Amino acid sequence: MANILFDALVGNTDPDRMLAKIEDGRFYTYAHAIDVSGRLAHRIVAWGVEPGDRVAVQAPKSIEAIMLYLACLRAGAVFLPLNTAYTPAEVAYFLQDAEARLFICDPKKADILQPVADKCGARLETLGLWKAGTAEGGTLLEESGQNFDPFENVPREAGDLAAILYTSGTTGRSKGAMLSHFNLLSNARTLREYWHFTQDDMLLHALPIFHTHGLFVATNIAMLAGCRMHFQHGFNVDKIIEALPECTAMMGVPTFYTRLLDDDRLNREVCSNMRLFISGSAPLLADTHVAFEARTGYRILERYGMTETNMNTSNPYDGERRAGTVGFPLPDVQLRIVDPDSGKAVSQGEVGIIEVKGPNVFSGYWQMPEKTAEEFTKDGFFITGDMAREDEDGYIHIVGRAKDLVISGGYNIYPKEIEAVLDECDGVLEAAVIGVPHPDFGEAVVAILVPKADTTLDTKLIEEQLADQLARFKQPKSYIVADALPRNTMGKVQKNVLRDQNSSLFNS
Repeated sequence: MANILFDALVGNTDPDRMLAKIEDGRFYTYAHAIDVSGRLAHRIVAWGVEPGDRVAVQAPKSIEAIMLYLACLRAGAVFLPLNTAYTPAEVAYFLQDAEARLFICDPKKADILQPVADKCGARLETLGLWKAGTAEGGTLLEESGQNFDPFENVPREAGDLAAILYTSGTTGRSKGAMLSHFNLLSNARTLREYWHFTQDDMLLHALPIFHTHGLFVATNIAMLAGCRMHFQHGFNVDKIIEALPECTAMMGVPTFYTRLLDDDRLNREVCSNMRLFISGSAPLLADTHVAFEARTGYRILERYGMTETNMNTSNPYDGERRAGTVGFPLPDVQLRIVDPDSGKAVSQGEVGIIEVKGPNVFSGYWQMPEKTAEEFTKDGFFITGDMAREDEDGYIHIVGRAKDLVISGGYNIYPKEIEAVLDECDGVLEAAVIGVPHPDFGEAVVAILVPKADTTLDTKLIEEQLADQLARFKQPKSYIVADALPRNTMGKVQKNVLRDQNSSLFNS
């Protein structure tokens, strides 16, 4: 019996092909991937990991961390990547909730995380950045070199669990989304074809790998296509500019593109070898689309996905990539927009909640059967919580999260509509709109504005501009100027933080 995901990602590619050019100057072939992941699989099995056990990882981004992911697939373990910014207290929750057998962390954090692992009943080992002749790579790399025997893969079928990814937990207890081998494989296959990835590509990889974007989209697609990666440990403008001429594709979050646009070295010549720029994980401003195309000649392809589903929609590879939209449902993905109260499909152009169904959709939340049941409809669609509308040409426009919906004086108000107007106001770099408690209206609309560099915002002038463009009930009742908007590591604005900060704004 096969190990379907590992065999598809690595087993069908010429072993002599280059897999990755690494920031530290090394090169990895697919033969290296088979060898190193096999050694790591031997190591974690020797440490007591059995098929189905959870292996939690909070380690620096490295090619060896990718090999650990492959090792877990080969050993039949469940890979559990954790955000490198999580505190020990947060890590304790994930280890305990997932009942992790093994926890692999940065060697620099081992001392503070050892008590956490002990309390949660997990064995702690370490993985850092590899450096020749040093012990900085951690115990996993030190001890894995002792076993040269080929590793016999544990058979894994389509429905077997491959990974658990925890949601951000901004509205309560963080939930572990269970993703099967086929969830990940089916989506990678679809995206490889939809985005035209082949062995001739070199993907510029600067995303973190504790998130679905960097791990299950970027890395899985690259390996499935048998192409190469220019593998960077993080986003650095200088290193991105240097790498662009030899790459053909890049996946990034919106801040990647805005930072590149701030650098005069970004031009058509630097991008002349590229064929595709992809953006996701957070909304990309229409202005960024326009500016990037004007500077480079390339129109960014924006898509939409979730921790629970991987990718659901994409702007077309061939055809109009429409700014402000996330394109069309991917092949094999059923998508509908429904009224949140009745569950019935809304008319074209009307706002509702996105529901999706397909082989990419997760099986449920780890040890939360009641919550899982709540999030699926009777006919098997996952209720995403994302508000959207479909335009006359079939493009999907994300309006916002249902939890971000503002209900003021009985009216439903969608923050993104107001944000789009505010973003066009003179001197505004970006804006976030939230609802906060109000004694008369239930909730009041509040706008938080970040000014452009060397600009002083005149909120009275902005208020006057909105008066001509938005119905009165949609207009903010307060404007707050801030230096920056709070974001998570993937660039999403943390509106829950803004709501907490301003919850007493209208208290009498």
